[in-house]
Amino acid sequence: MTEITPGAGRIEGEDQAASVKSALSGFLNELKGFQGEVKSKLQQQDERLTMLQTKTFAGRPALSTAATEEAPHQKAFEAYVRSGNEDALRNLTIEGKGMTTAAANAEGGFLVDPQTAETVTSVLRSTASIRMIANVVNVEATSYDVLIDRADIGSGWASETAVLTETASPQIERIQIQLHELSAMPKASQRLLDDAAFDVEGWLASRIAEKFARAEAAAFVSGDGVDKPKGFLMVGQEPHATWKWGKLGYIATGAAGDFKSDKPSDAIVDLVYALNAEYRANASFVMNSKTAGAVRKMKDADGRFLWTDSFTAGEPARLMGYPVLIAEDMPDIGANAYAIAFGDFTSGYTIAERPDLRILRDPFSAKPHVLFYASKRVGGSVSDFAAIKLLKFAAS
Repeated sequence: MTEITPGAGRIEGEDQAASVKSALSGFLNELKGFQGEVKSKLQQQDERLTMLQTKTFAGRPALSTAATEEAPHQKAFEAYVRSGNEDALRNLTIEGKGMTTAAANAEGGFLVDPQTAETVTSVLRSTASIRMIANVVNVEATSYDVLIDRADIGSGWASETAVLTETASPQIERIQIQLHELSAMPKASQRLLDDAAFDVEGWLASRIAEKFARAEAAAFVSGDGVDKPKGFLMVGQEPHATWKWGKLGYIATGAAGDFKSDKPSDAIVDLVYALNAEYRANASFVMNSKTAGAVRKMKDADGRFLWTDSFTAGEPARLMGYPVLIAEDMPDIGANAYAIAFGDFTSGYTIAERPDLRILRDPFSAKPHVLFYASKRVGGSVSDFAAIKLLKFAAS
């Protein structure tokens, strides 16, 4: 029979727990030693990298940490302008282009990036052109139709028992404005394009804008309508007393090639009130600088100047309270010249244009220069013949 000693099992269990505790303590000590060794090695590695960076960039100016990344379409367009590389433009997806909605093809050239196109647009609007006061619409077709209701419906008084008679019906007239191609073709040497410090987009936009602005301004005033917009001075004129639809009415100054010597300001007053009241609220004068120099000297019967200069930035000068647009393409004062126009050009003249601007790079035709053929489509015509009146420098 085996004898069991009380407490023997408890002593054996305590020995096992002590052994496990001792083993865990040893493991933790080894782990802490390993962590310390890793930290020491990482610190030494950081010190070596810091020393290398200090040696590499010693004496150089600090660079900005913010890297500016160009948009994909802008980098692709710059590559096309500088070297003619079309691959980047071809591989752009619709979502990544950031260009206008019209599709580009190899034969017609590529659409310029929005930044360049906006530069051209802003310069065109800032020039002294009829565009500033006319009605400008964007179209996606080859022409733009303006519908004009120029006849009243007609009415009459009726009694309780009288038979009603038919009244006049309205007449709707369609005026079609054809879009014409406006183009510019500046050039630059390949060496200049290879210079990374040269702002290609800025230069290209300024040259195109300058050319387009001059061509547009002249066409909106005196264009003959053949492959260009039809200017408001080219639609035909009729004396105000016998004016009829299809021509612009005019007031004569009463002297050949000049204002009348005794009361020169009377012609300006007559011109203003030849325009119907519905148009006068939004009317403007249009003349060139030479004509403005003569008109601003005029006084009324009480000795007050008709011309008042603006003291606010961006505000035009005024003649008899109406704003004056100085358009240098208007004719000078001379015999039978229509040197001053007055009217509501927002109603009277409409400019239709496509919003996209196209550019084609040609490195072959003018070597060693590179030609840039830029084009857009624009048209213009008188849309309301009753909204504009002219001043003719003639006896009648």
